[in-house]
Amino acid sequence: MRAMMRLGPGELTLAEIAAEAGVTAGALAQRFGSKRALLIALAHFAAQGAGELISSIRRKHSLPLAALREYAECFADLAQSPAALARSLAYLQIDLSDPDFRVHLVAQSRATRASIAELLTEAISVGELTPSTDPVRLARTVETMLGGSLIVWATYQEGPPAQWLRDDLDAALAPHLAN
Repeated sequence: MRAMMRLGPGELTLAEIAAEAGVTAGALAQRFGSKRALLIALAHFAAQGAGELISSIRRKHSLPLAALREYAECFADLAQSPAALARSLAYLQIDLSDPDFRVHLVAQSRATRASIAELLTEAISVGELTPSTDPVRLARTVETMLGGSLIVWATYQEGPPAQWLRDDLDAALAPHLAN
Protein backbone atom coordinates (compact mmCIF):
# COMPACT_ATOMS: atom_id res chain seq x y z
CA MET A 1 0.00 0.00 0.00
CA ARG A 2 2.91 2.36 0.67
CA ALA A 3 4.17 1.75 -2.86
CA MET A 4 0.68 2.50 -4.19
CA MET A 5 0.68 5.84 -2.36
CA ARG A 6 3.90 6.77 -4.18
CA LEU A 7 3.17 5.26 -7.59
CA GLY A 8 0.17 5.19 -9.90
CA PRO A 9 -1.07 1.94 -11.45
CA GLY A 10 1.08 2.32 -14.56
CA GLU A 11 4.23 2.98 -12.52
CA LEU A 12 3.70 0.25 -9.93
CA THR A 13 5.82 -2.85 -10.51
CA LEU A 14 6.48 -6.01 -8.55
CA ALA A 15 10.04 -4.72 -8.11
CA GLU A 16 8.77 -1.50 -6.46
CA ILE A 17 6.41 -3.45 -4.20
CA ALA A 18 9.15 -5.92 -3.32
CA ALA A 19 11.57 -3.13 -2.44
CA GLU A 20 8.97 -1.56 -0.16
CA ALA A 21 8.22 -4.93 1.48
CA GLY A 22 11.85 -5.95 1.84
CA VAL A 23 11.54 -9.05 -0.34
CA THR A 24 12.49 -9.92 -3.90
CA ALA A 25 10.28 -9.42 -6.93
CA GLY A 26 10.77 -13.12 -7.64
CA ALA A 27 9.33 -14.01 -4.26
CA LEU A 28 6.24 -11.92 -4.99
CA ALA A 29 5.91 -13.42 -8.47
CA GLN A 30 6.19 -16.91 -7.01
CA ARG A 31 3.62 -16.16 -4.29
CA PHE A 32 1.09 -14.18 -6.35
CA GLY A 33 1.96 -14.88 -9.99
CA SER A 34 1.43 -11.31 -11.16
CA LYS A 35 0.99 -7.72 -10.06
CA ARG A 36 -2.73 -8.01 -10.83
CA ALA A 37 -3.11 -11.08 -8.61
CA LEU A 38 -1.22 -9.34 -5.81
CA LEU A 39 -3.46 -6.26 -6.09
CA ILE A 40 -6.60 -8.44 -6.04
CA ALA A 41 -5.27 -10.17 -2.91
CA LEU A 42 -4.66 -6.74 -1.36
CA ALA A 43 -8.22 -5.67 -2.27
CA HIS A 44 -9.56 -8.85 -0.65
CA PHE A 45 -7.46 -8.18 2.47
CA ALA A 46 -8.72 -4.59 2.67
CA ALA A 47 -12.32 -5.73 2.32
CA GLN A 48 -11.91 -8.34 5.05
CA GLY A 49 -10.40 -5.81 7.46
CA ALA A 50 -12.66 -2.83 6.81
CA GLY A 51 -14.89 -3.39 9.83
CA GLU A 52 -11.95 -4.22 12.07
CA LEU A 53 -10.26 -0.91 11.26
CA ILE A 54 -13.17 1.07 12.68
CA SER A 55 -13.52 -1.35 15.60
CA SER A 56 -9.85 -0.88 16.50
CA ILE A 57 -10.30 2.89 16.37
CA ARG A 58 -13.41 2.61 18.54
CA ARG A 59 -11.52 0.73 21.26
CA LYS A 60 -9.22 3.75 21.70
CA HIS A 61 -12.01 6.22 22.47
CA SER A 62 -14.51 6.57 25.28
CA LEU A 63 -17.14 8.04 22.94
CA PRO A 64 -18.24 6.81 19.50
CA LEU A 65 -18.18 10.21 17.77
CA ALA A 66 -14.53 10.65 18.77
CA ALA A 67 -13.84 7.34 17.02
CA LEU A 68 -15.75 8.51 13.95
CA ARG A 69 -13.70 11.69 13.85
CA GLU A 70 -10.48 9.65 14.03
CA TYR A 71 -11.74 7.44 11.20
CA ALA A 72 -12.25 10.60 9.11
CA GLU A 73 -8.64 11.55 9.84
CA CYS A 74 -7.48 8.07 8.76
CA PHE A 75 -9.50 8.41 5.56
CA ALA A 76 -7.69 11.68 4.91
CA ASP A 77 -4.45 9.70 4.67
CA LEU A 78 -5.51 8.91 1.10
CA ALA A 79 -4.70 12.55 0.37
CA GLN A 80 -1.27 13.03 1.87
CA SER A 81 -0.95 15.33 -1.13
CA PRO A 82 -3.14 16.14 -4.14
CA ALA A 83 -0.87 13.87 -6.22
CA ALA A 84 -1.34 11.01 -3.74
CA LEU A 85 -5.11 11.45 -3.97
CA ALA A 86 -4.89 11.41 -7.77
CA ARG A 87 -3.04 8.09 -7.53
CA SER A 88 -5.69 6.74 -5.15
CA LEU A 89 -8.38 7.77 -7.60
CA ALA A 90 -6.53 5.99 -10.40
CA TYR A 91 -6.68 2.79 -8.36
CA LEU A 92 -10.35 3.47 -7.61
CA GLN A 93 -10.98 3.71 -11.35
CA ILE A 94 -9.67 0.15 -11.66
CA ASP A 95 -11.78 -0.96 -8.68
CA LEU A 96 -14.89 0.48 -10.30
CA SER A 97 -14.34 -0.87 -13.79
CA ASP A 98 -12.85 -4.33 -13.24
CA PRO A 99 -15.31 -6.88 -11.80
CA ASP A 100 -12.53 -8.83 -10.07
CA PHE A 101 -11.63 -5.72 -8.08
CA ARG A 102 -15.13 -4.29 -7.77
CA VAL A 103 -16.44 -7.22 -5.74
CA HIS A 104 -13.88 -6.36 -3.03
CA LEU A 105 -14.59 -2.64 -3.26
CA VAL A 106 -18.29 -3.28 -2.65
CA ALA A 107 -17.55 -5.62 0.28
CA GLN A 108 -15.18 -3.07 1.82
CA SER A 109 -17.67 -0.24 1.33
CA ARG A 110 -20.56 -2.20 2.84
CA ALA A 111 -18.46 -3.17 5.87
CA THR A 112 -17.31 0.43 6.33
CA ARG A 113 -20.82 1.83 6.09
CA ALA A 114 -22.13 -0.79 8.54
CA SER A 115 -19.35 0.08 11.00
CA ILE A 116 -20.12 3.78 10.69
CA ALA A 117 -23.81 3.01 11.33
CA GLU A 118 -22.80 1.04 14.44
CA LEU A 119 -20.84 4.02 15.74
CA LEU A 120 -23.80 6.32 15.08
CA THR A 121 -26.22 3.89 16.75
CA GLU A 122 -23.96 3.82 19.77
CA ALA A 123 -23.71 7.62 19.70
CA ILE A 124 -27.51 7.76 19.92
CA SER A 125 -27.58 5.32 22.82
CA VAL A 126 -24.99 7.26 24.84
CA GLY A 127 -26.68 10.60 24.15
CA GLU A 128 -24.22 12.16 21.71
CA LEU A 129 -26.83 12.19 18.93
CA THR A 130 -30.56 12.85 19.18
CA PRO A 131 -32.88 9.83 19.42
CA SER A 132 -34.57 10.87 16.16
CA THR A 133 -31.34 10.35 14.19
CA ASP A 134 -31.55 7.59 11.57
CA PRO A 135 -28.10 5.98 11.92
CA VAL A 136 -28.32 4.04 8.63
CA ARG A 137 -29.20 7.12 6.61
CA LEU A 138 -26.64 9.26 8.41
CA ALA A 139 -23.96 6.58 7.82
CA ARG A 140 -24.62 6.83 4.09
CA THR A 141 -24.37 10.62 4.31
CA VAL A 142 -21.10 10.41 6.24
CA GLU A 143 -19.66 7.89 3.77
CA THR A 144 -20.64 10.09 0.82
CA MET A 145 -19.43 13.25 2.51
CA LEU A 146 -15.99 11.83 3.34
CA GLY A 147 -15.30 10.82 -0.27
CA GLY A 148 -16.53 14.11 -1.66
CA SER A 149 -14.79 16.15 0.99
CA LEU A 150 -11.46 14.60 0.11
CA ILE A 151 -11.85 15.60 -3.53
CA VAL A 152 -12.94 19.12 -2.61
CA TRP A 153 -9.93 19.46 -0.27
CA ALA A 154 -7.66 18.53 -3.19
CA THR A 155 -9.31 21.27 -5.24
CA TYR A 156 -8.81 24.03 -2.66
CA GLN A 157 -5.78 22.63 -0.78
CA GLU A 158 -6.54 24.79 2.24
CA GLY A 159 -5.06 23.37 5.43
CA PRO A 160 -4.39 19.73 6.16
CA PRO A 161 -6.83 17.22 4.63
CA ALA A 162 -7.52 15.60 8.03
CA GLN A 163 -8.77 18.91 9.44
CA TRP A 164 -10.81 19.58 6.30
CA LEU A 165 -12.57 16.21 6.65
CA ARG A 166 -13.12 16.66 10.38
CA ASP A 167 -14.70 20.06 9.77
CA ASP A 168 -17.01 18.61 7.11
CA LEU A 169 -17.87 15.64 9.34
CA ASP A 170 -18.73 17.99 12.18
CA ALA A 171 -20.97 19.98 9.82
CA ALA A 172 -22.76 16.79 8.74
CA LEU A 173 -23.24 15.70 12.36
CA ALA A 174 -24.24 19.13 13.72
CA PRO A 175 -28.01 18.86 13.05
CA HIS A 176 -28.06 15.52 14.88
CA LEU A 177 -26.04 16.43 17.96
CA ALA A 178 -27.81 16.23 21.29
CA ASN A 179 -27.63 19.40 23.35
